[in-house]
Amino acid sequence: MHPNAQLIHRFYASFQERDAAGMAACYHPRVRFSDPVFLELDAAGASAMWEMLCERAQDLQVELGTVAANDRAGHAHWEAWYTFGATGRAVHNRIDARFVFDGGTILEHHDSFDLWAWSAQALGPKGRLLGWTPLVKNAIRRQAAAGLASYRTKRAAAG
Repeated sequence: MHPNAQLIHRFYASFQERDAAGMAACYHPRVRFSDPVFLELDAAGASAMWEMLCERAQDLQVELGTVAANDRAGHAHWEAWYTFGATGRAVHNRIDARFVFDGGTILEHHDSFDLWAWSAQALGPKGRLLGWTPLVKNAIRRQAAAGLASYRTKRAAAG
């Protein structure tokens, strides 16, 4: 197995174990992360996001599927099952990830998934009916950004 494919496996094994420090160790100091909710995070933001998700996801299950990587780039399909805390609704998210590597670390990490399908599961009827609209998508993004900012502030205050 290519070392960068092993790196992807290590990243998701850490996620399954809710080991945010292990996930961060896979990232380059200048990593860039994006997904349909968190459109652009720097290294500190990405690390805080994973830490927040690991801390809050009480029933998280992560399953890594297809992985391919070479010296420069890679991709993976992964799935996550969890309860969305804000509504208590069950979510099964199917995600495709693309990676760019540098020096045995992940320099770029871009996840893609169907935000409308996610919102239908996480938000229920409102998400199913309106989750495709820019208004709801942007509201989801704003709420997620505010939650991450609050988490980072509390974490900084705690020391």
